[in-house]
Amino acid sequence: MNKSIFVNSLLKNDNRAKIFIYLLLFIGLAVPLLNLFTPEDSFFHLKDYHISLFGKYLTYGLLALSLDLIWGYCGILSLGHGAFFALGGYCMGMHLMRKIGDRGVYGDPVLPDFMVFLNWSELPIAWYGFNYIGYTLFMIIFVPAILAFVFGWLAFKSRVTGVYFSIITQAMTFALMLAFFQNDLGFGGNNGLTDFKEIMGFSLQNTSTKIFLFCSTVVALGLGFIISDRLIKSHAGIVMTALRDQEDRVRFLGYRVEYYKVAAFIVSAVLAGIAGALYVPQVGIINPGEFAPLKSIEVVVWVALGGRGTLYGAIIGGILVNLAKSFFTVYFPEIWLFFLGGLFVLVTLFLPRGVAGVLSDLYNNLKNRR
Repeated sequence: MNKSIFVNSLLKNDNRAKIFIYLLLFIGLAVPLLNLFTPEDSFFHLKDYHISLFGKYLTYGLLALSLDLIWGYCGILSLGHGAFFALGGYCMGMHLMRKIGDRGVYGDPVLPDFMVFLNWSELPIAWYGFNYIGYTLFMIIFVPAILAFVFGWLAFKSRVTGVYFSIITQAMTFALMLAFFQNDLGFGGNNGLTDFKEIMGFSLQNTSTKIFLFCSTVVALGLGFIISDRLIKSHAGIVMTALRDQEDRVRFLGYRVEYYKVAAFIVSAVLAGIAGALYVPQVGIINPGEFAPLKSIEVVVWVALGGRGTLYGAIIGGILVNLAKSFFTVYFPEIWLFFLGGLFVLVTLFLPRGVAGVLSDLYNNLKNRR
């Protein structure tokens, strides 16, 4: 089976989705090549810093995708999705902290520096096993999934929907933020986890490691997109879309609505957790600020700007907004929030379907001219 047939079979002949996957593959190849094979004084040369920066943007794209899966196709607006992102990030951060060993400031082979500073005598039980990458990868999936299952089951079984669900998800992430700010919890308090040295035996400062993490993010985003695309085009996806439009009618037809909602919520949470885990080694820090409710609200803005209910639009929105944010904070540090706010207002008024709607119209016009 050649590559074109393989992509066609995965995306069920969705031309827009195929274009996005090919574009993602192009980015995955272009960024490392521009770093490795262009002269350092060239305009096209990308520094090691840019590789990690682009990797961070792609993790935001995966986070936006995870929210669009439940908001765009299930009608479930979560204002606390940053909690799953942060939990995945903390799982990876704990692994990276365990791998520092005696290279820390205090030279303790077992306890991270912040625990030595706070006079902890032994490693908390929650940290056991995180020195193994296999256990860490399992927890990156398991922790967001179990939280999504418990929270989602209680909420959806009680038929909490709409704005009420949005409010309690925001309360959830706010509560987690307050908890992780506490030094006694054993996760670094307000300073969080940082000063990472290596991952799987390779220094995080090496160019090859940065490229590996970037490519891993590209693969994760591509797989997350394909899985989400297949899900929404399956029978379960049709039921999810029906829930978004007419939940009472779907319930009347005999479907166990809460099962579909919980399942979608879990898949979405796992994608967000993976995004957080890939974010941490590329940025170099994770702290309780990632739980802040404002962070989760920003994700909603990304999806709305990119195009709710399109998957690829949400990813594009997450990447473009953060690119704009980086640009404005450098060149207009005092008024960058006004730029972003104005951008959101303009898109809401004149581009109700977001960036994806514009791209879709362009694609249809080009297709009709043939």
